[in-house]
Amino acid sequence: MTGDIPFAQPPPPPRRTVGWRWRRNPLRRPTDRLQAWIGLGLLVATLSATAATVLLAGRAAHQQLRHTAEAQARSRHLTPAVLVHDAPAHPEPGSDEAKETRYTVTVRYAASGGEQRTGRAEVSPGLPAGARVRIWVDEDGSVAGPPMTRAHIHRRVLARALLAAAPVPLVAAAVHALVDHGVQRRNLAAWEKEWTETAPRWTPSP
Repeated sequence: MTGDIPFAQPPPPPRRTVGWRWRRNPLRRPTDRLQAWIGLGLLVATLSATAATVLLAGRAAHQQLRHTAEAQARSRHLTPAVLVHDAPAHPEPGSDEAKETRYTVTVRYAASGGEQRTGRAEVSPGLPAGARVRIWVDEDGSVAGPPMTRAHIHRRVLARALLAAAPVPLVAAAVHALVDHGVQRRNLAAWEKEWTETAPRWTPSP
């Protein structure tokens, strides 16, 4: 037989049916089953690693934030202050949103040594100049936020734990893509080799 060997034409990819790599069929290749096991292993590893990361990061964040909250509770205290100018009025006075809204204004207060100071503090909307409020100050007499509560700690712990665990599934997806790419290249190389051996029998003689 003579003539050029035509290019190999690999079969079209199978339909993306759930679990098709696990079912017996004459077209299933050994690499298909290998991909199925690798995918399952990556899934189990990803779930385990994500859960472990969330727990470890959450525990570390909780300890750190709890110590920070305890230090804030010891070093901060409430002190009376007076508004230097009017606080902005809320567009919807009396609404639930207005009750939760706070505006930052300049206030005057006395530090622990009696020194008169001014600072910026958050107050309710609509308060006039001269209104008395209570603000949080630290050991240096500077205006500070209130100590963290349990709710604040829980929200921050959750955010830090999820942020720490976010890269785990991304790394697993990248590994799966690399493995899938390698297996596909191996499949194509195997098809090319088999076609090189089979094509001469299909090529008509001149």
